[in-house]
Amino acid sequence: MANRIGVEVSIAIANAVKLANVDLVAAYPITPQTHIVEHLSELVANGELDAEYVPVESEHAAMSCCCGSSAAGARTFTSSSSQGLSLMSEILYPAAAMRFPIVMVVANRAMSAPISIWNDHQDIMVQRDVGWIQTFAENGQEAVDLTLHAFRVAEDRRVTLPMMVNIDGFTLSHVIEPMEMMSQEEADAYLPPFKPRYRLDPRKPVTMGPVGMPEVYTEAKVAHSEAIKKSKKVILQGWKEFADMFGRHYNLVETYRSEGAEVLLVTMGSISETAMTAIDKMRDEGQSVGLVRIRLWRPFPGPEFRKVAGKAKVLAVVDRCLPPGALCGPVGAELRSLFYKIPGSPKIFSFVAGLGGRDVRVEHFEEMVDKARAFAKRRPKELYDVIGVREK
Repeated sequence: MANRIGVEVSIAIANAVKLANVDLVAAYPITPQTHIVEHLSELVANGELDAEYVPVESEHAAMSCCCGSSAAGARTFTSSSSQGLSLMSEILYPAAAMRFPIVMVVANRAMSAPISIWNDHQDIMVQRDVGWIQTFAENGQEAVDLTLHAFRVAEDRRVTLPMMVNIDGFTLSHVIEPMEMMSQEEADAYLPPFKPRYRLDPRKPVTMGPVGMPEVYTEAKVAHSEAIKKSKKVILQGWKEFADMFGRHYNLVETYRSEGAEVLLVTMGSISETAMTAIDKMRDEGQSVGLVRIRLWRPFPGPEFRKVAGKAKVLAVVDRCLPPGALCGPVGAELRSLFYKIPGSPKIFSFVAGLGGRDVRVEHFEEMVDKARAFAKRRPKELYDVIGVREK
């Protein structure tokens, strides 16, 4: 039976990895994900988790180790953040293209410079196109649930792709929350033993990752792209089975008080819960406002987003990444592309907020809604606005 406890989110994630019975953990410390791999080292050292724990010399080495482990048929986990995730980047591409079902939790953190250990989404937006399936958690319970779900999806033979679970650094990783931890028996019932589709075996030699000549390279990339698109069906099936077993429901795109709303805020990650409080306040004041939260970032759930948001007049998209020189934030750009030249589609404005751990408060969401309404009545010079900039 599930056990309801108060626990630090990072510790709970490590316990979820334990419940998954991983075979190998590749660990390199970087704030704010370090508590995850630290606790996993304790679980391995005291015999609670029967796994190989490999303390590597860098994040690049961590992902290289994961590739070898997964290729050999081992259930594999790692975790990273920020500059460390960028150092991994070279190996994230082959991990995806070679179809290694590695699971990684990313404690999202700002990129330097200036040096910041606090949360935003710059690190993951740099890696949005590496070919990994990517989900976002809003709170600790979701972080635990999505971690187990990630193994369930990544290892499904219809998918066989690596998967990232994004949690906001410090905002989630270092807070203590009440949550339900499932038993080992319940976890085993949800997550079947790993049976790799491909594996290195000296008795049956195969080649993985050979040179792709121009005659085959494009076809390989298209096959990878189609595979990640088709993973949505398995992702949804995994969430349905999770809801049937544990009563907690997840979807590709989720809404809050969006029925008939003229203006919809669009968020990802832990700020969604603050946005819900702002929506309650504005609704109580008679404003026609709702919220759409993106749970699955890659593959992007375009048709599903259109279905829940297409009738709104204005979308106020909250990006936590400021791409220098771009027309708007990455989520805003994704949605502008999604609705391009569709008659009657909502006007879309991107707001950049919460960079480097800056608080995004209820009044900031109210400001975004007010500005989005104003922008919709005229043609703004810019497609995005930065919220919370302090005047000198």
